[in-house]
Amino acid sequence: MIKVCTAYSLNELPLGTKGRVIALGLFDGIHQGHLDIIRKTEAIAERDGLTSTVQTFKNLIKNGNRALYTHEERAKLIGSEGVDEILMLDFDSVKDMEPEAFLTEVLYNRAIADTLVMGEDYRFGRNASGDVNLIKEFAKEHDIRVIVVKDHLIEGSDEKISTTVMRRALEEGNVDLVRDLCGGRNYSYSGYCAHGKQLGRTLGFPTANLVVPDEKFVVRRGVYVSRISLGKRVLYGVTNIGRRPTVEDAENDVAETFIFDFDEDIYGARIELELLHFLRAEEHYGSKDELTAAVEQNKLQAAEYLKSRNLNAK
Repeated sequence: MIKVCTAYSLNELPLGTKGRVIALGLFDGIHQGHLDIIRKTEAIAERDGLTSTVQTFKNLIKNGNRALYTHEERAKLIGSEGVDEILMLDFDSVKDMEPEAFLTEVLYNRAIADTLVMGEDYRFGRNASGDVNLIKEFAKEHDIRVIVVKDHLIEGSDEKISTTVMRRALEEGNVDLVRDLCGGRNYSYSGYCAHGKQLGRTLGFPTANLVVPDEKFVVRRGVYVSRISLGKRVLYGVTNIGRRPTVEDAENDVAETFIFDFDEDIYGARIELELLHFLRAEEHYGSKDELTAAVEQNKLQAAEYLKSRNLNAK
């Protein structure tokens, strides 16, 4: 039986509880370090008959950086790990709270924490002034267990897996590394297929378009081999993420995907777009003919990539 996970705001969080094991963090990238914390939380709650809760945020724009996942995407990924509930805090409403106030008002009085689980470098509160030692002091006074999960290191390296490493890889287009950092999960965009200007169709390669949300991180602009989930169907294609400098030079980033062996009207359909492999950076071509030739070359490269990994491009 699949467990149903509900995301609550602080005011919506049920009061009647058997005690909560709460995972603390931003959980922006849901990488392997984050997954270690989430899975530890779920395991402790299951063992002790408690409620497993993951605390994360919406409106997560920190230091001007867009979030790696929207809060809806983050909730779906966290929920897939089998936890009971998500505490979805508004980042703007708590980022300037003093650490002691956050511990008292949010975690102790409202969430009724039995156990707190976090990474070694967890920071919180105004100016990130709260740390693990402060939590341990607070927990001792209030009879709360504290579990600190060790850093998850990059294989063959002394560097820990972090959101910073993940962002740097995405800025370089290295989605292969990001897949490893996330335990085999591809970086993705999701949303509803939007109407474009149908320029791709006039050039011989119709595309399914996703507008990148304002709050969502933009990977290195360019062309990627991609996988598309449309309902229960899994399709493959070539995706350009960027602003289409040859034909438009748009203000907003768009993910345009040519889907192999597919010609259906899916405007308005919800799709998930996974980035499998980077092919080339976004370029400005001197003519539409040059652009068309480049796309045809990318289609061949993508087909070869999929074939080399025994992925069905049809």
